[in-house]
Amino acid sequence: MAMNYTQTDWTDLFVSIRWSKFEPKQGVSEFHAMLELTVNNLSGAEQFQMIELAIDRLKQSDEFAGAALVWKRYFVSDAVNQKQYIQSSAEEAVSIIQQPPLNGSKLSLWAYFVEAVSLHLSADGMVVVKRPYYTHLYNVRLHEKSGDSYEQTQSIFNAYIRNLEDYQCTLASNCLRTWIFVRNVDTQYEGMVKARRELFEKSGLNPQTHFIASTGIEGQSVYPEVSVLMDAYAVREIQKEQITYLHGSTNLNPTHEYGVTFERGTAVQYGDRRHIFISGTASIDNQGKIVHPLDVEQQTERTLENIRALLQEAEADMTDVAHLIIYLRDIADYGKTKTYFEQRCPKVPKVILSAPVCRPGWLIEIECIAVTAIDDSRFNIF
Repeated sequence: MAMNYTQTDWTDLFVSIRWSKFEPKQGVSEFHAMLELTVNNLSGAEQFQMIELAIDRLKQSDEFAGAALVWKRYFVSDAVNQKQYIQSSAEEAVSIIQQPPLNGSKLSLWAYFVEAVSLHLSADGMVVVKRPYYTHLYNVRLHEKSGDSYEQTQSIFNAYIRNLEDYQCTLASNCLRTWIFVRNVDTQYEGMVKARRELFEKSGLNPQTHFIASTGIEGQSVYPEVSVLMDAYAVREIQKEQITYLHGSTNLNPTHEYGVTFERGTAVQYGDRRHIFISGTASIDNQGKIVHPLDVEQQTERTLENIRALLQEAEADMTDVAHLIIYLRDIADYGKTKTYFEQRCPKVPKVILSAPVCRPGWLIEIECIAVTAIDDSRFNIF
């Protein structure tokens, strides 16, 4: 069963929406939507208002009846000044990151909906999403204002570990995905990497066990003094037998070989579906070397080839992709990159952002989530 894709343009709101819908034979549907402005001559307040009106209209539409908004991430051009425009129902997880959309607008939005769930925002900031068999835990905008990137990363992960413990979870057993945004990534990334590696080792995460699917990339918080910002996703009742770590070893090398600690991808098996989290992926070979230096189009080709190798390992392909997030180092590569994806992946919800990758030679990085239908009686349905 391939993903179902829809595009709609609400000209009265100047908003274009692309969404994917996974609708299994049994169980609930889930949706990933990308909302973008089609004009950029509105004020900041007006642009944010249009996006909020669009998300409200989407929630009230027949297609999304019975689906709850679980998660939304604002990609904004000026987080410090634009935070005042962002609205929340105080239920869903709300991520905010300064990664300017390259279509020239002040914001784009990624929204995730799931049918038949209950949501609760706990006092500690955890968004708890309950289904009959699984409890999904979302943490957003985790940060520390003092110290350098090493010290902030230590503080963030220690606080997150304590937060997980409150829900009888651990970093090693329950956390499935992190996004780590580093301000001035070219100079601050190494401090984050060092702190994460040390904390992972203490938590039993190492090359002989496993790491966590992740994206580590340029991004800025709403607070100027924050160097490291993290979003994280965990599932409380998940068992180790449900988790498979993807390597793509024909195309990619293990990340620990060049000193970083994340999984290339993670597949999570439920009774009715498989969730596949592909980490931030770049133009690299299985020796850890950059492929096609200085050529963004060829790097894009190689990056997608690497993603296809990871998806294939999880018995999936590009028709199962729910959304794409595309990060560019050089804003001048936007036009060529946009044309490339419109020609090859025209229906997939996507956003192209300004966000330098952790290694300067990488001109592009791509992450995605895919979902496939399965029938596995060993596990409860999603």
